[in-house]
Amino acid sequence: MPKRTDIKKVLVIGSGPIVIGQAAEFDYAGTQACIALREEGYEVILVNSNPATIMTDSSMADKVYMEPLTLEYVAKIIRYERPDAILPGIGGQTGLNLAMQLERKGILAECQVELLGTSSDSIDMAEDREKFKELCQRIGEPVLPSQITHSIPEAEQAAEEIGYPVVLRPAFTLGGTGGGFADNVTELREIMKNALKLSPVHQVLVEKSIRGYKEIEYEVMRDHADTVITICNMENIDPVGIHTGDSIVVCPSQTLTNKEYHLLRDSALKIIRELKIEGGCNVQFALDPQSFSYYLIEVNPRVSRSSALASKASGYPIARVSAKIAVGMTLDEIQIANTPASFEPALDYVVTKMARFPFDKFTSASNKLNTQMKATGEVMSVGRTIEESLLKAVRSLEIGADHLYLPKFDRMDTAELLNYIRDGRDDRIFAIAELLRRHTDVGLVANATQIDMLFLDTVRNIIDEEASLKEQPFDVDELAYAKSMGFSDAAIARLWETAEDEIAQIRAKNNIRPVYKMIDTCASEFESYIPYFYATYEDENESRVSDRKKILVLGSGPIRIGQGVEFDYSTVHAVRTIKESGYEAIIINNNPETVSTDYTIGDKLYFEPLTVEDVMNVIDLEKPEGVIASLGGQTAINLADKLMRRGVKIIGTDSAAIDRAEDRDQFEKVMEELHIPQPTGRAVTHVEDGVKAAAEIGYPVLVRPSFVLGGRAMQIVANEESLRHYLKTAVEIDADKPVLVDRYIAGKELEVDAICDGTDVFVPGIMEHVERTGIHSGDSISVYPTFSVSRKAKETILDYTRKLGLGIGIVGLYNIQFIVDKQEQVYVIEVNPRSSRTVPFLSKATGYSLADIATKVILGESLKSQGYTEIYPAERQRHYVKAPAFSFSKLRGLDAYLSPEMKSTGEAIGYDKTLTRALYKALQSSGMNVMNYGSIFVTIADADKEEALPLIRRFYELGFNIEATHGTAVFLKEHGIRTRIRKKLSEGSEEILDSIRRGYVTYVINTRDINADSELDGYAIRRCAVENNVTMFTALDTVRVLLDVLEETTLCISTVDAD
Repeated sequence: MPKRTDIKKVLVIGSGPIVIGQAAEFDYAGTQACIALREEGYEVILVNSNPATIMTDSSMADKVYMEPLTLEYVAKIIRYERPDAILPGIGGQTGLNLAMQLERKGILAECQVELLGTSSDSIDMAEDREKFKELCQRIGEPVLPSQITHSIPEAEQAAEEIGYPVVLRPAFTLGGTGGGFADNVTELREIMKNALKLSPVHQVLVEKSIRGYKEIEYEVMRDHADTVITICNMENIDPVGIHTGDSIVVCPSQTLTNKEYHLLRDSALKIIRELKIEGGCNVQFALDPQSFSYYLIEVNPRVSRSSALASKASGYPIARVSAKIAVGMTLDEIQIANTPASFEPALDYVVTKMARFPFDKFTSASNKLNTQMKATGEVMSVGRTIEESLLKAVRSLEIGADHLYLPKFDRMDTAELLNYIRDGRDDRIFAIAELLRRHTDVGLVANATQIDMLFLDTVRNIIDEEASLKEQPFDVDELAYAKSMGFSDAAIARLWETAEDEIAQIRAKNNIRPVYKMIDTCASEFESYIPYFYATYEDENESRVSDRKKILVLGSGPIRIGQGVEFDYSTVHAVRTIKESGYEAIIINNNPETVSTDYTIGDKLYFEPLTVEDVMNVIDLEKPEGVIASLGGQTAINLADKLMRRGVKIIGTDSAAIDRAEDRDQFEKVMEELHIPQPTGRAVTHVEDGVKAAAEIGYPVLVRPSFVLGGRAMQIVANEESLRHYLKTAVEIDADKPVLVDRYIAGKELEVDAICDGTDVFVPGIMEHVERTGIHSGDSISVYPTFSVSRKAKETILDYTRKLGLGIGIVGLYNIQFIVDKQEQVYVIEVNPRSSRTVPFLSKATGYSLADIATKVILGESLKSQGYTEIYPAERQRHYVKAPAFSFSKLRGLDAYLSPEMKSTGEAIGYDKTLTRALYKALQSSGMNVMNYGSIFVTIADADKEEALPLIRRFYELGFNIEATHGTAVFLKEHGIRTRIRKKLSEGSEEILDSIRRGYVTYVINTRDINADSELDGYAIRRCAVENNVTMFTALDTVRVLLDVLEETTLCISTVDAD
């Protein structure tokens, strides 16, 4: 059936700010859907509150609303825009939940808006556990037996009926807190006692445990004519018990027999037909490795997290096809490159996905993995064998590993390692490799991990090849074999005790070079040319090199804290501008979640690790005019110098300029020459030097490693004891890794994103942070235009920005962070000689597309010739606010206290004619519960009490109930504020935590003394607030803006005779 003509205007709901579990995959899906609908001639209205993504670019839809994703705002947009239909299935769980709310509240019926794609009844059946269970039982599909219980005796009875082992899941606790596996009644009683206490409704689900089963996923597609296809299936290397987003995943499955493959495929197609899904759907199974029995774990009746991976792995654009099915098209009518969408993709390669975790930043958080997702991003790699694919994935992760080896495991004995691998961990595969290096019996490893023998044999094959390489140094045949297995030059060099360059030279001399194979959905069964490639060591090269002038853009790799989807935004813009300027645009990247790795974006896509070796292989083949390294975050910047030393032309900011900005001594020299003040500081390479420097500068000092992104390991320390502890535990300090010790200046923090062409500078906007210095800029609320600094300070900022751009030698984008102290003195904190995290936000707030302007500058077009003749344009009349979004609840053991170390995973935007309204929208969009009533719990450090007093008084006058620990309560009572005293945890009382768990507390305000070595009470309170979704503040500046918002939106009470 051809597409529907009765629909003209479609509303697409996005997924909001990036949080762990709902990341850039949905921006990729949403972007694809918008493009697909406009391709078919529909008017597209988009609502999404995430400014960081290309999806919310005004070019992506006919109208873009970056409003909070709540029922209230989306209903207003529907009533105003009057769309004919809504596409709910591509905005993750957020988009789906919103669409269902709109349906249930009758808003869709009132405005005569239709839900496109899968019906609300089908969504409900797939999402509601009880309804889904009934459906599976009706059609004869096995589903996990489970019972809801409210007491320990009930749970014991349920476990007896279901049969041990069981898993306990408390209801309404964020991130599965308080649950666990029980193998017997003793364990059940222990877990149940805690689970009942943590569940606010005292309800716990007792379910059959399938830990140790294989976890298999099928990505399937159905249209309304009931044509169903399987796009691909994926197998988790880790067994059930670890979230599929955290597990290492291979595609297609490697250990299933033909019977098992078809058994699960038939089940997936049966369930999608029964549910009448229209579009893409993800079905997850647990398969018993000892028999043919399996269970359906869950069905996602929408484009899911795994859909992006499946799309990139197969070359089949799931979200694009789903959007076209939603408007009435059938699979045979939708064309994908060279075949109709009704053809099942065929894969003649192995894809590996590995998750990128934040544990390198959050050393206090537990790295044990469970059913709660913890990864912030992922990488994908493609090879001809599992070994090649796995090793390419390892070096794509950017965790300091170029091979299946981490030095930390050398220090652990074998018994310790065997114990370590019993739990799923972020680095378990490296520990397994170390055990096999020590000739540990594979059976012992299999029993400890319950990982299939095929995957353990894959690791053993890699270890055996290491031994062969050691035995035959500089043997050319052995080198060729190791390269075909995926070994990096760096790993071979280490085994042969030589330099990496030496290995590259031996390869070149003996013509051991990779060829590039195409990912084309049909394993080359049909004549086609899809410009989407991966490297392997075989004979036939499928990448056709044109004679056009080429520009290569380095991507930003996996999403992690400090380097998110914002850098992909800049990459996509650059690629478009390069194409428009008449060059062939080539991208290298390895992140399956993002828009830049959609092969239709550039002229050519190489899905490869971002290492010098892998990038040089592409450069040797393509011979580009230049390489752009300033848009892919620190990943690309770190490659610039190494590439230049190999004769590659880096266009834009070169490595000498990068060093002038990032090398401490060179930067200080530039600052002195330009007469620009910066906080007194020193780079030190020994602990004693650090202590001496701090004594001379004066405490408190800000300490951090040189060359970092996202403020990793950054701290404010108040005394010598804390400094010694930091230098010994938080960082590796040596001559190659200096630590910076700076005077900590309290003041307002501001930042700019600017463009320099070597002659002129353009600054589209200056942003002011709500929080003072001491909180990472990525975790601060950022406001454009500024709201409290003088014109004189802004002029100084613009002057310094111009001088630094020209003085350092920037060509393209750069970011500068400033402090303005109480005397209006302006200091420079740092200069980042690259695209920054704030580029998308500032581009959307000011209306100037920074990445496009900068790319033209890099390609040789001056700012003046582009029409930018003044340094600073007139400021916009509306206020734009960027608020951070956090994922604290997902990471056990992580302290939610805000500091110079970045902790946010995403960001949201709010804009309006008044600042308070813009703040209100930004806070709502970021996921904060903005309530104007209830109780606040306060525990304030002595140093902050005077500043906190007027703020708490304002809460009191708004009608809030105040609760506090003894010291704070006495202080508040002395100043006329009625306060309920709560006993401290250290006094053996849990009344504070109980009050938070029961939902009595609306806000927690907790500040701490930076001189305090330990404050376990504060940590426990913060964790409890996070786990119970209670809004928490650790900075009084944020509390101040919240109060501004509440006072504007709250009607207060007073007596009739009050003034």
